[in-house]
Amino acid sequence: MDEKTLHLLELPKVLSRLEAFAAFSASKELARELMPTSDIESARQRQRGTTEARNLLRDRPEATVGGAHDVRADAERAARGAVLDPVDLLDLKATLISGRTLSRVIEKAGEGFPVLNQLAAGLDIPQRLIETISRILDERGEVLDSASERLGEIRATLRAAQDRLRSRLDRMVHDPKMAPMLQEPIVTQRDGRFVVPLRSEFKGRIRAVIHDQSASGATLYVEPLAIVDLNNQVRELELAERDEIQKILAEVSNEVGAAAESIRQTVGALAEIDLAFAKALYADDLAAHEPVLRGFDQASADHPGSTLHLRRARHPLLEPAQAVPVDLILDDATFALVITGPNTGGKTVALKTAGLLILMAQCGLHLPTAPDSAISVFESVFADIGDEQSIEQSLSTFSGHIATIIRILEAAGPRSLVLLDELGAGTDPEEGSALARAILATLLERRSTTLVATHYPELKAFAHTTPGVRNASVEFDLASLRPTYHLSIGLPGRSNALAIATRLGLDPEVIERARAMVAPDAQRAEGLLEEIHQQRAEAARERHAAEIARKEAEAARAELKDRLRSIEDERREILEAARREAAAEAEAVFQEAAALRRKLSKAARTTAEVEAAAAAAENLAAQAAPPPRPRPVPEHPLRIGDRVYLRSLGSTGVVASIGEHAAEVQVGRLRVRASVDELARAEEPAVSAPVAQGTVSTPVSSVAPPLEIDVRGLTVDEALDVIDRQLDAAVAAGMPFVRIIHGKGTGRLRQAIRQAMRESPYAAGTDRAGDSEGGEGVTVVRLVSG
Repeated sequence: MDEKTLHLLELPKVLSRLEAFAAFSASKELARELMPTSDIESARQRQRGTTEARNLLRDRPEATVGGAHDVRADAERAARGAVLDPVDLLDLKATLISGRTLSRVIEKAGEGFPVLNQLAAGLDIPQRLIETISRILDERGEVLDSASERLGEIRATLRAAQDRLRSRLDRMVHDPKMAPMLQEPIVTQRDGRFVVPLRSEFKGRIRAVIHDQSASGATLYVEPLAIVDLNNQVRELELAERDEIQKILAEVSNEVGAAAESIRQTVGALAEIDLAFAKALYADDLAAHEPVLRGFDQASADHPGSTLHLRRARHPLLEPAQAVPVDLILDDATFALVITGPNTGGKTVALKTAGLLILMAQCGLHLPTAPDSAISVFESVFADIGDEQSIEQSLSTFSGHIATIIRILEAAGPRSLVLLDELGAGTDPEEGSALARAILATLLERRSTTLVATHYPELKAFAHTTPGVRNASVEFDLASLRPTYHLSIGLPGRSNALAIATRLGLDPEVIERARAMVAPDAQRAEGLLEEIHQQRAEAARERHAAEIARKEAEAARAELKDRLRSIEDERREILEAARREAAAEAEAVFQEAAALRRKLSKAARTTAEVEAAAAAAENLAAQAAPPPRPRPVPEHPLRIGDRVYLRSLGSTGVVASIGEHAAEVQVGRLRVRASVDELARAEEPAVSAPVAQGTVSTPVSSVAPPLEIDVRGLTVDEALDVIDRQLDAAVAAGMPFVRIIHGKGTGRLRQAIRQAMRESPYAAGTDRAGDSEGGEGVTVVRLVSG
C-alpha cells in the first residue's frame, strides 16, 4: 500500500485507537504495525478472526491475555547464558500461565472458532518451566527455602546465628552500664553488619569498630568487639545464601534458555490472539459490523468488477454524535463518482471515509456501517487529498498535486482505488477543468475505481455523458446557509452562489445583473436541478415518515406479542394451578373411596351400615372421575341391560328392570329405583346383566355382583383378594365378563392382575379396554360359564 496514502487517510490514527484496546506490549506493537492486505482470502480470514473474537468475548468474558508480558527478550538473554532476575522469572511464569489458560478457553469454545483455534495452536507452553519457577519463587519474587536443600540448610543456620547476635546485642543495649552511653537502646545495621548508636562523647569507652556516624557527628555507629565474631558468622552465611540463590537462578535461567523458541512462539501467538481481541473491542466501541468482502470476478472491458456498497458509513475518527452517515453506493455499471458541491460541504470527508474504511476492512477491522455493506479488496489505494491554500501558495500546491497525480497514474490499475480531492484546482479554471477531465478519462481507460471531488461544472457534464461515471453532490441548506453533509448520488451539485448572495443581503440589482450574465441554458439547468432536489427532498421526507410509521407499527406489534405471550403464560399458570388443585382433590377422594372399599371388602355381612358405606364409596369414586357425557334418552324405550346415567346421583349403571314410569338401575353393588325422566343413555356401550324382573326397593337385601371391580389405591395382595371373591360371585351369577379398574400408574398393579387372571379358574381370557372405556387403566375379564 502507498505509504503517503495511509497517512493522508489517517490509518495510523485508527491503529493508535486500536492499540489502546490491546492488553500488553507485544500486541500493541502488532496493532501499530498493522498493514492492509491486498489478498482477499487473508482479508476474509482477518475479518472472521475479529468476528470470532467478538463472539468469544461476548460468551466468555474471561477469555483474556491478562498477566501476559513480552518476555521474548528475557528468553533471548537466557539463551545466551544470562541469569534472569526473580521479577523476570515471575513475568515469564505469568505469561505462560496466561497462554495455558487462554488455550483451554478457546479449546472449550469448540469448532465454531476455527481462526482463533488456529492461532491458539501456536501456544507452545513449556509446562515444566511453570512448575520449576513456582517451586523456587513465591508470589513476591522471593526465593523459597525449599528451592534447594543447600539453601534451606544455610537459611536455618543463618536464622540461628542472627538470633544469637540479636540476643547478645539486646543484652548490651539494656545493660545499665552501657545504656547511658547510647543515643538510643536500639540495634541497627551498617554495611551489612549489626551495630549500636554510641554517643560521640563516649568514644573510646567501649572497645568497638566504628562503621559510620550521623550527619551531625553526635552519633557513632559502632560494632562492639565482643560481637565481631558473631557478626562475621552472620555475614559469611549471608554471602553463602546469596551465592546459593544465584546458583538456583542460573539453573532456572538455563531451563528458560532451552525453552526460548517455545517462549517466543507462545508470546507471538498471544500477541496475535490479543490483537483479534483488540479488534473486537474496538468494533464494539464503534458499533461496527463485519463487511462483505468481494473480489473482482465480474471484471469486463468496460468495468473492473469492483464493488463499493457502503451504507450509513461513518468516519471512525469523528464523534458518533457529530458524524453524519453517508451512503456511498456504486451500481453495477458505475466505477467512478464525481462529487460536487460547496466548500466545507463534506466532499473531502466522504472521500476519506470511503478510503479509510476500505483500508480498515483489509486490516481485518469491522466497519462503522450498516450490516449489509460490501466492498472489494483492492490491491492498492491512492489518494491526493488536500485543501486549496492561499493565493501565495497556490503554485506550490498545484505543483504538489500534479507530482502526486503523476505517481498515481504510473501505478494505478484495474484493481486500484483512486481518491482525488479538488482535482485540477490551484490553476487557471479553464485549463484546470480540461486537465481534470483528461486525468479522469485516463483513469477510466485503466479501469481504476475512482472517486473525485471537484468544483468544475464541466466535470458534471463529463460524468453525465461518460459510461461508468455518475454524478453525486453534497447538500446545502439555504435556510441556515450551512452544509448538511448528506451525499446524494445521481445528481450533480448546485451552484448556490446567487442564492447564498441573496440570503446574505447583496443588493438585488447586483443579483439580477449577475443572473443576466449567466447563460440561459445554465439557468434552465440550475432550475431543473433545484426542482429535482426539491422532489428528492420531499421523497426523502416521505420515506422518513414511512420509516417512522413502520418502526412504530413494529414496536406496537412487538408490544402486542409480548402482552399476548404474557396473557397466555398467565392462562397456562392458572390452568396448571387448577389442574394441580383438581388432581389433589381427586387423589383425596380416591384415597377415601379406596379406604371405604377396603372396609367393605373385609365386612362379613351386608348390614345397613355396610350398604351405606358402599353407596358413599361409589359416590366418591363417581366424583373423583369425570362422569361420561350424558345424552338425551332416545325416543325408543329403554331395555334391560342398557347403560344409563342417573342425574340425581351423578353416577352410571345398568338397567336391571323397567316399569311404566320408573326403572331399577344396578349402580355398583346397589340397585337404585329412579324415574325414567332422571335417566339418560350413557355413551359407553350397554352391557347385559342378569337381573330379576319386578319392582325392588332401595336398598335391597340381596346384592348382585358388580359389573366393575375398582381396586385403585389397593396393594397387589389386597386387590387380588378382592378380585378373587368378586369373580367367584360373578361366575355364580352367570355374568359373561367383568371390568377391573386398576388405573395406569406405574403399571405394577395391572401386570399383577393380568398375570393372576391368566392363572385364575374363573377367567376364560382378558382384554384391554377400549380407549374411550379406560384403555390401559382397565382390564376386561371374560368369565367361564358357570
